[in-house]
Amino acid sequence: MIEPNFWHFLAAAFLIAAVPGPGIFYVAARTLSEGRASGFASTAGTALGGLVHVVAGSLGISAIILASAELFSAVKFVGALYLVWLGIKTFRSAGRVMELGSEPTGDKHAFRDGVLVEALNPKTAAFFLAFIPQFLDPTGSNPTLQFIMLGAISVALNTLADIVVVLMASATRTQLIGRPKLMRRLTQGSGVFIASLGLTLALARRPVNG
Repeated sequence: MIEPNFWHFLAAAFLIAAVPGPGIFYVAARTLSEGRASGFASTAGTALGGLVHVVAGSLGISAIILASAELFSAVKFVGALYLVWLGIKTFRSAGRVMELGSEPTGDKHAFRDGVLVEALNPKTAAFFLAFIPQFLDPTGSNPTLQFIMLGAISVALNTLADIVVVLMASATRTQLIGRPKLMRRLTQGSGVFIASLGLTLALARRPVNG
């Protein structure tokens, strides 16, 4: 890999990670509704889900999915339905009395949800296939390994941004934990937002060049 090319990639990946996207909003919503531990577990899950796309992209699997309207729609709608289901479950959990340190959803479940939410998002696959190849060194050996390395760096930067968001959302939640009515509204709002992410995904179109 050409060194100047790598620094260009790093700068671009950093800027992309710093711009709020669906992943950041999802992690923030989970943290606000369930707490810091759930937020960190969700972040770890979305990171693993992102790595799934990196590996799939390097092996050409993502390209096959994006090239097929049927496969793209299938993955998209499964991911959208899962997000909507999570949103509804979060909204319904708002009726519970929430106390500091009490997490309505286990960390394992939050981690699993994060993996599935990210892995079932074909828009992430499209992003990696459009972004990373621009910075590959055509004269270098093993382009697959180059793709994986750059993709892993991009996922790491996104994860760092998610961690910052979790800490901020957790601090906000801690300040509001003694106000049950407001916490109930906050949890309901988080559920609605997560479900809206699913609806947005359902409306996503397959890339023309896919």
